[in-house]
Amino acid sequence: MASVTYKNVVKQFGDVTAVSDTSFHVEDKEFLVLVGPSGCGKTTALRLLAGLEEITSGDISIGDRIVNDVAPKDRDIAMVFQSYALYPHLSVFDNLAFGLKLRKTPKAEIKERVEEAAEILGITDLLERKPRQLSGGQRQRVAVGRAIVRDPKVFLFDEPLSNLDAKLRVQMRAEISKLHKKLATTFVYVTHDQVEAMTMATRIAVIDKGALLQIDTPQTLYDTPDNLFVAGFIGSPSMNFFPAKLRKDGAKVFVDGENFSVAMPESRTATFEGHVGKDVIFGIRPENIHNPDFIPPNTKTELAPAKVDVTELMGNEIFLHLVSGDVAFVARVDPRSEYNAGDEIQVALDMESVHVFDAETELAIR
Repeated sequence: MASVTYKNVVKQFGDVTAVSDTSFHVEDKEFLVLVGPSGCGKTTALRLLAGLEEITSGDISIGDRIVNDVAPKDRDIAMVFQSYALYPHLSVFDNLAFGLKLRKTPKAEIKERVEEAAEILGITDLLERKPRQLSGGQRQRVAVGRAIVRDPKVFLFDEPLSNLDAKLRVQMRAEISKLHKKLATTFVYVTHDQVEAMTMATRIAVIDKGALLQIDTPQTLYDTPDNLFVAGFIGSPSMNFFPAKLRKDGAKVFVDGENFSVAMPESRTATFEGHVGKDVIFGIRPENIHNPDFIPPNTKTELAPAKVDVTELMGNEIFLHLVSGDVAFVARVDPRSEYNAGDEIQVALDMESVHVFDAETELAIR
């Protein structure tokens, strides 16, 4: 098993910088997820680790060895791609064994490794089938199994669930998480789906435009995002944002939006005093906006006016699509709420859970 280290890694394609001066460390046996929108550079960062792209500058290490000039086959990694890349004319057994045969592994050892991987993945009864006889989920298991038989130091996953339907993605997320615990190996996983990242990762690295914006545990990224991009990217539905100004009146600091004015809790006044009079972005997650009739106990709230645009009954909750001035936003409220499109209402904002960002730098004010 091995750790992975990126040190000031840069990758350029001509004038385009795909990975920008990126440094981070993946602990041995950790499950790190690289997440970001399409084209942000996360797959390129993974391909640099695999040796499929050449580093422009910086160093990548696996364990104590810098692997910049090490051939992919000698890096002791195994990669699972978005496409299953199975040989259609070979059985599942032969697909799993293919890499081992190329390495001239003894037949008895090949059989043992393939059967062990098949048992881990629950595909023992599929070993004689051809890929065309398998479902999408079964094919993805075979692709993962082909990596497992290599017994690598590091597993690399490049959006492996993108081709699966929604229900199967949920199932395979759980399967890969269990696999990580069972194998106790370092996993580096790329996805654009932040729900995948939140549910699977030990830590998440959020990337945008080639730059690493924040790396931390899923809960820390959710609770204390460093900047506006991370705040909006992590969480579903995403955080609501309102242009606003900070104002001080007596001992209190107020957030003045286009259509509302709310007081910050006294415990947070000192944090924002230095930004009074400045433009800010006021952020609040949908689950922190409540129907005033159903406010959770011990929650400090401020009321703000809004107009109901659309209601979505989800069974255990209602998604309210609301409008405040020119800003559309979403609230997740108690299912007992009785709202209709067009209603002018008051919503209760949980002021202990709000976020404020500098409008110029887009960094969190803490």
